[in-house]
Amino acid sequence: MIRARITGTGSYAPAKVVTNFDLEKTLDTNDEWIRTRTGIVERHLVVEGENTSDLATEAARRALEMAGVAPTDLDLIIVGTITGDYPWPATACIVQSNLGATNAGAFDLSAACSGFLYALAMGCDRIAAGNARKVLVIGAEVFSRIVDWTDRNTCVLFGDGAGAVVLEACEGDRGVLSTHLYADGSQLELLYQPGFGTRNTPSVEGIARGDHFVKMQGNEVFKVAVRSMAEVAKIALDANGMTTEDIDLFIPHQANIRILDAAAKRIGLRDDQVYVNVDRYGNTSAATIPIALDEVNRAGRLKEGDILLLDAFGGGFTWASALVRW
Repeated sequence: MIRARITGTGSYAPAKVVTNFDLEKTLDTNDEWIRTRTGIVERHLVVEGENTSDLATEAARRALEMAGVAPTDLDLIIVGTITGDYPWPATACIVQSNLGATNAGAFDLSAACSGFLYALAMGCDRIAAGNARKVLVIGAEVFSRIVDWTDRNTCVLFGDGAGAVVLEACEGDRGVLSTHLYADGSQLELLYQPGFGTRNTPSVEGIARGDHFVKMQGNEVFKVAVRSMAEVAKIALDANGMTTEDIDLFIPHQANIRILDAAAKRIGLRDDQVYVNVDRYGNTSAATIPIALDEVNRAGRLKEGDILLLDAFGGGFTWASALVRW
């Protein structure tokens, strides 16, 4: 059986770090309020001249270097993002040009915070079908440019960053065992960006209303996120005949600590099975899982045969999981 195996990981966060204490200077908030409600201590933000494609390209280069794969050997590049450089063309095309991946197709995938896992599923399916041998999958976001920095309920949550993996075709029992994708568009207004698409086109009035900023009903999102992440985790385990005791590491979307704790508890995982880095990055949307995966990989925490459960929830609503044998 041909399946996709992760042979390289990479991540990149902008050099600029903004702490909770920095936010105290401009917002009606404080470090304790933010930490106790979100678990976040600091986040990385782009500066003028830095864009989503820049973060994605650097993360990609690091993943390719680890995998020992030349850009020209890539068959496909998929970028999960909702904060691309442009509405179109795809940010993946910019990354393709930056890398010199002259033989690769490239496209973006929009699934909000679930974007990396959706993109991972597409890459795995392409490999399993025999239509690709080497696929680069990236999650990259610059959320700092779509949040209202006067709204303490949203702006304290998000950061900028990118993570990437190289998928290669392999035989045997290692690799991505399964992926599971779900959505519910009926609740989109609980977490969305109203402007500016073809439904709500750019206007002076829209800008004044802040239609270009993220809108979120946090309490409602929390309830749906925890339930959905738990359900999709169980689906992944059941599909592979496993239980929570088989999981060596749970790498969830790093939304905020309350969601992570509640989801892990509902799934039935111990604290030592769960990886958390939301304190240092905040919510980087589609980039959270690949950044975390790269961290644990480079720290030497993963050994051959380890079972990893990846799990995400995002606007749309979308949610997804993947089970990986390292």
